[in-house]
Amino acid sequence: MKLFISNLILLFVALSVPFVFMSCEVKASSKGTEIVDAESLKNNSETAKPNLLSREFKDYWYSGEAEITSYKLEQARYGELRDGHAVLIFVTEPFLADKQVKADRNNPDNIPVLKLNSTKKYFTGIYPYSIMSSSFYPVQDNQHAIKISASVQEWCGHVYAQLNNREDFEYEAHSYFEGEADQEFKMEKNILENELWNKLRINPNGLPQGELEVIPSLEYIRVAHKKIKPFKAIASLTAQDGISSYTLTYPELDRTLTINFGTAFPHTIESWSEEFKSGFGTNAKILTSKATKIKLLKTPYWQQNGNKDIILRERLGL
Repeated sequence: MKLFISNLILLFVALSVPFVFMSCEVKASSKGTEIVDAESLKNNSETAKPNLLSREFKDYWYSGEAEITSYKLEQARYGELRDGHAVLIFVTEPFLADKQVKADRNNPDNIPVLKLNSTKKYFTGIYPYSIMSSSFYPVQDNQHAIKISASVQEWCGHVYAQLNNREDFEYEAHSYFEGEADQEFKMEKNILENELWNKLRINPNGLPQGELEVIPSLEYIRVAHKKIKPFKAIASLTAQDGISSYTLTYPELDRTLTINFGTAFPHTIESWSEEFKSGFGTNAKILTSKATKIKLLKTPYWQQNGNKDIILRERLGL
């Protein structure tokens, strides 16, 4: 009986992620699981088999540090390429399923997520653009992102959008544009482009491939002034010389996104490109935005908020 109870405890530990940052002695394969069926991902089956986290994953992502990577950015906007910087911040944290915010304390109902905060900064002539997107994706890789959000700030005004994963997708957006203004509605669940950036860090072999329907990133929806909905997309995953490339092509949008990342764990994102029509009217043209890695730091940035810590920005090339 004692042996049976001990085995149950070990199984519980293997399927759980601790609230505090610490490594775990549970062993599992560091490789991804089988390719996810696109229809099951779309339907967000709550009975999907959870991804077993490897010791390698836990040692890397539960070490008390975030992963911060800076990128040289060439961003298409208004029919021209703009120089700037992008930063991806990946970190694990406990998440409350009901309130859909970061948990302040340990609770058995908390959901462990891999959070991505993605930022871009560039100038369009005299005025600056600042864009930030956030996505909260369960590390057990068996459902959609629980929440995604995006905001865009520039001198004309600012816009904000948020999607919550509850019984349906609940979408809310606010904009200073008359044609967009305030929006709030529910929509059927589908693959989210935003969540795929998180998913490839956890289980790249499970990325959906083939002909799909995908909801484009909230950043693209807001900047391109598109109605948020699923669009037909073709997804593929290739690998060469230690670098894997995940490509999403949206024929209707004349848009192709390619994310290049390390084939081996921890699947760091080395670069990405986004080809789409930039500008409006006769000035619109197909341009390619690019981001190339400058520097990666593993560090507890939330503790590094003193003037003495500004030197870390120099290390990131910012």
